[in-house]
Amino acid sequence: MIYDRADGHYLGDYPSDLPPQNGGTHIGIFFTWLLNRNLLNERLVAQFPFELEEVFNREYSGRQFLADRRDGQLAEEDLSDTGNAFALAYYDSDIYFRDYAEILVGDKPSIYHVEDSWENYEKMAERIEARYSAWHQRAPRRWWQLWRS
Repeated sequence: MIYDRADGHYLGDYPSDLPPQNGGTHIGIFFTWLLNRNLLNERLVAQFPFELEEVFNREYSGRQFLADRRDGQLAEEDLSDTGNAFALAYYDSDIYFRDYAEILVGDKPSIYHVEDSWENYEKMAERIEARYSAWHQRAPRRWWQLWRS
């Protein structure tokens, strides 16, 4: 399953005054948060250790990584089991997009006018973290996992 892909945005109803990479900013922000929370698939981390370290160290953005290494897409195979469960509950449910619009879009003409910056990442990461904490508290657990927080 593919959660989102940048070309699905920039090949559609997309502002003609923006570069295509802006169609992936919102995807890259979520991806970067997943990386920072260690919610990526181990295979992806093993395949791109240096590039992901650059994203982690803020030398390379999540949007750039996805565009250069994953064809601009965020897919189920890229995430851990917990990462996928959260992505389904949050990103795939459109709650993420409502949060993104509220926090970053404001009076901009579209979601594509949001700058791919670490400042914007920090603003969204705070909300994603709050959503994750609330989701994690409600996430179902097997009886032998009840001792885990």
